[in-house]
Amino acid sequence: MFKTRDRNTDRKIRHARVRKKISGTPEMPRLCVYRSLNNIYAQIIDDTKGVTLAAASTQEKDVMAQIKDTDKKGAAKIVGKLIAERASEAGIKQVVFDRGGYVYTGRVAELAAGAREAGLEF
Repeated sequence: MFKTRDRNTDRKIRHARVRKKISGTPEMPRLCVYRSLNNIYAQIIDDTKGVTLAAASTQEKDVMAQIKDTDKKGAAKIVGKLIAERASEAGIKQVVFDRGGYVYTGRVAELAAGAREAGLEF
């Protein structure tokens, strides 16, 4: 009998394959996205030092207040704008986008669009 895999296992395999090629440097850190069922998280990471330079998620109190009347896509866009603002405060203008093995549509695409609108380049 064949052993079946679930979606998350397939996503992790895709993510591992992409991470072989993508790495964050001090000049161009990695914007990493994690999407759970109800929330979305974004981190800007310098892989050479193993340090998170900026982070944002829908779990933060100030973000929760903004997203209470929006859908998940709208919340992702707000998180994208917030991560771009925090990146600019840290002096980061360009990043490498790591979609975490997720398909580039829906919430992941909205987060990227929000970050681009706020001035982050990738």
